[in-house]
Amino acid sequence: MVSFSLGRAAFGASLLLAGLVPAGAQTTPDLASRVELHSFGSLSLSDAQFLQGDKKATPVTIAGELRFPATAAPGAKLPVVIVAHGSGGPSPTTENWSRIFNRMGVASFMIDSFTGRGLVQVSTNQGAMGRFNMTLDTFRAQALLAAHPRIDPARIAVIGFSRGGTAVLYTAMRRFQKTWAPEFKVAGTFPFYASCFDHVDEDTDVVGPIREFHGGADDYASIQQCRDYFKRMKAAGRDVEQVEFPGAHHSYDNVLGKTEPVKSVGAQSQRSCSVREEKGVLVNQQTKQEFTYKDACVTVDPHTAHDPDATAKTIAAVTGELRGLFKLP
Repeated sequence: MVSFSLGRAAFGASLLLAGLVPAGAQTTPDLASRVELHSFGSLSLSDAQFLQGDKKATPVTIAGELRFPATAAPGAKLPVVIVAHGSGGPSPTTENWSRIFNRMGVASFMIDSFTGRGLVQVSTNQGAMGRFNMTLDTFRAQALLAAHPRIDPARIAVIGFSRGGTAVLYTAMRRFQKTWAPEFKVAGTFPFYASCFDHVDEDTDVVGPIREFHGGADDYASIQQCRDYFKRMKAAGRDVEQVEFPGAHHSYDNVLGKTEPVKSVGAQSQRSCSVREEKGVLVNQQTKQEFTYKDACVTVDPHTAHDPDATAKTIAAVTGELRGLFKLP
């Protein structure tokens, strides 16, 4: 874990820009020069089906928005960041990050995991869709983009927020890659304020780099559970870092959010639940039964708040890291 209050630099030179708007942000257009809408196949499946590799789940067609940066040279092969939304669906947060990437000269692909499944949001009913559905969606999106004539398959990264942060975090597991997407390969994985399970089989066998960002005051997704997971991955020698912003709340990078904490009325949180995989099933360690969002440990009414300082530092860190991974000027 990296805490800015302690002054540690998680990413070396990239954090020298902490607190500043990325270079060129005031002059480089962030509007896309071209937008493509792509539909692609995925599955709607339970967590047990995903964990057990059961591919006989319900087929579903979902979509994503591919945005090309205005500065792209005609015909050039572009790097791209796959963007996975949270429980509320595509949002100002995903839109803002897509524009940030476009300013950098990087394409973005914003997945919509909900519309094709007949969903608008799952914040108030997290059990409406298995947690790993969006992990599979991200695998499928990467395969689509790797075959796109304008995308450089060696320069694809993934970023996700809240539920989407959980989704992209677990795409890094070799076990899941082998089962669901043997050709999956990305340059970097960036989960934001993810929910981390206490244990999933083989969960320290991951492909890095993984950079997770989390607010220290987050009462929606437990930072402690992610601290523990990242500690285990680091002990296993993996290229992972967790960046913590003391005092920041959930969705701290939502630039349209209020800076004072706002209650997300009715939203469900598993922050008080201890959940571990046992024989291909997510088990509530308090009940010793399969975990559901009807369990007593599930709480409601967590908070969100925008933190401008944490947002600026995060933008600097992520864009700095991506410039190195994508070999950008």
